[in-house]
This record gives sequence, C-alpha cells and structure tokens, in this order.
Amino acid sequence: VQLQASGGGLVQAGGFLRLSCGVSRIMFGAYDMAWYRQAPGKERELVASITSGGETTYENSVKGRFTIFRDNYADAVYLQMNSLKPEDTAVYYCSTVERGLIRWGQGTLVTVSS
Repeated sequence: VQLQASGGGLVQAGGFLRLSCGVSRIMFGAYDMAWYRQAPGKERELVASITSGGETTYENSVKGRFTIFRDNYADAVYLQMNSLKPEDTAVYYCSTVERGLIRWGQGTLVTVSS
C-alpha cells in the first residue's frame, strides 16, 4: 500500500485545514482508515478513524471540530479540521492495516499559531 498525505500548513488558532490522503495498491473501499498525529516530544495518537462501512470514531479532544470522511471513488481519505487550537500542532499521518501490519503515510505537518 502507498499512502500520500497532504494539506498541512501554518494556520492561526480558530482556523481550518483539510488533510487529504491518497491511497494506492489496495482495494481501498475494503479497508478501514485512520488519521494519527504526533506532537513534538509526545507519542503518536489516534485522532480519527473510519471503517470501510463509513463508521467513524474520534479522539475526545477533536470531537465536534474534526471530521473524517472518505471517497471510495477517489481512493482517498480526508480530515476536515475546524476551530484549530495550538495543541493540535503535530505531524499528521494517515494509516491503514494491511496484512496485519499498520502502514503509515509520510506525514504532513500542521502548525497552529496562537
């Protein structure tokens, strides 16, 4: 599988960004997808996930602000991030599990200034 994330950048607190992750070399529609993030000095954490059937889950701190969705025709998963806070600053990774192993994209940096 190949995972190509994009859409990160610098934004002021209260702003928004949409992350995109293009996926190739798998039957995308059959796979659950997720977004993780890793802030400086912290462990990587799950931000949001979406099943192949479209069910979603969110980390508590992003509920109501972030939305994960997928486009099975475009083989892509997205993370719409609204009302961004400085504590959302991190490298964001899209991921999936293939053959029992978690696969990561290269990450995209989101920086939220106060």
